[in-house]
Amino acid sequence: MAIADGSPTAPAPVTRRRREPGGPWVFLAAVVFYPMTWLLARRRMVGLEQVPAEGPALLVSNHVSYLDPVYTAVFVHRARRVPRFLAKDSLWRVPVFGRIMAGSRQIPVARGSRDAGSSLAAAEAALADDGVVVIYPEGTITRDAAGWPMEARSGAARLALLHDVPVIPVVHWGTLSVYDHYRKRVRPSPFGTTITVRAGEPLPMDDLRARVGDRPPGARLMKETTERMMSAVGALLEDVRGEVRPTGDGA
Repeated sequence: MAIADGSPTAPAPVTRRRREPGGPWVFLAAVVFYPMTWLLARRRMVGLEQVPAEGPALLVSNHVSYLDPVYTAVFVHRARRVPRFLAKDSLWRVPVFGRIMAGSRQIPVARGSRDAGSSLAAAEAALADDGVVVIYPEGTITRDAAGWPMEARSGAARLALLHDVPVIPVVHWGTLSVYDHYRKRVRPSPFGTTITVRAGEPLPMDDLRARVGDRPPGARLMKETTERMMSAVGALLEDVRGEVRPTGDGA
């Protein structure tokens, strides 16, 4: 779309949005996370307007470093929304940080236990409450040596199929250069490394949702949905990195 003189119409500035209330624990997290993102590296955040100003949304993202959630949180907060992460339940046992996680209504995931399914139920409740739910479909940081996404799990697909909400691909790049967990390497670079967080346009999901019947979605539909989400994440990551993912990597 263009205005009268032919120049493209700029999207409405995100700063004009009404901020979603988050409470004191979200404020405390922001006080900690914003300076952290400034001190660790240069920060580049693109596509804030893709996060809806109101209503529910499901953000699906790659995962290369344990720093990713810090930058995702700041990204969503800059879009004037409150993120609701699915995160491993061990974080709730970390002093102070665990209290922040609980107070800001994040969603614990108890992997490999009877309670594992309750995290998806909590995520569904968050979407029903117009929340912005953030999920890393791989389930953990990638083990791919070049940082490309691994095969994803099915939880994100189930949420995307059963709830008529925008599904938004998000990528991070640069966090691995600052903190590489597998190599036990920490390299803050506030004037060198650039950490990019970028959101793409919401994915088309209506054709997949139309195939969901009275029963829970089957394995084939879940796989197809997962592949669509991760293909979008992969394509976005290729664009951010400026390189093509080698054939045969990941799923």
